[in-house]
Amino acid sequence: MQFTDCAACPLRPRPMFLPFTPEELAFMRGFKTGERLVPRGGIVLAQGETSPHLYTALDGFGTRSILLEDGRRQVINFVFPGDFIGLQAGLMGEMRHTIQASTPMRLCTFRREELWTLFRDRPDRAYDLTWIAAVEEHFLGETITTLGQRDATEKVAWALARIWQRLVALGLGDGSAVPLPFRQHELADALGLSPVHTNRTVTVLRGLGILRWTRGRLEILAPARLFALAGLPQAHEERRPLM
Repeated sequence: MQFTDCAACPLRPRPMFLPFTPEELAFMRGFKTGERLVPRGGIVLAQGETSPHLYTALDGFGTRSILLEDGRRQVINFVFPGDFIGLQAGLMGEMRHTIQASTPMRLCTFRREELWTLFRDRPDRAYDLTWIAAVEEHFLGETITTLGQRDATEKVAWALARIWQRLVALGLGDGSAVPLPFRQHELADALGLSPVHTNRTVTVLRGLGILRWTRGRLEILAPARLFALAGLPQAHEERRPLM
């Protein structure tokens, strides 16, 4: 399969990603080994799996989830274009959660064994990878705070505000409306709510004229009101490195 050259990467021009230096671009062209296509519903990485590859989501969306011993599944967060995937297995030997495609996904692939080369030879890229891990840790803390301290309306408002802000920064949608392929029961699972309670909360937000969420599309009609309900500042998404 012919794959996208890093010099022509469709993610690089998007406003949320920091630009590559010529040296970084040359390194990434050698670091990337190919691309992988995953159909909707396909497993990118499975809990307990040891994978020889690391990935960047070039296109498409996914969910991260943990399978409990009794078979119950807990959604922990979502995967967006530009996310780096598989670092956990790269450093800990195996995946501690599953990543499943919510839409067809195209992934840039890297050899896990070359991760050590990156840390040895490219400290700038190693710093970027550490920054990405630190941001994910911060987001986990914010998620735990949301689960423990926000009520249902605040939880749903927080999640949708965060998702909308991220997708707008990615340049997806038309400014007010963005694609949202995740289902309400997945959002409910991630927020520790029942699907019924989540649906009622979304209906309330719709009735207040704050948003519309139908057929895989989220439209925010009153961003300031949504962010106020979520307890978040309405700021631009921080620019981040792209692996």
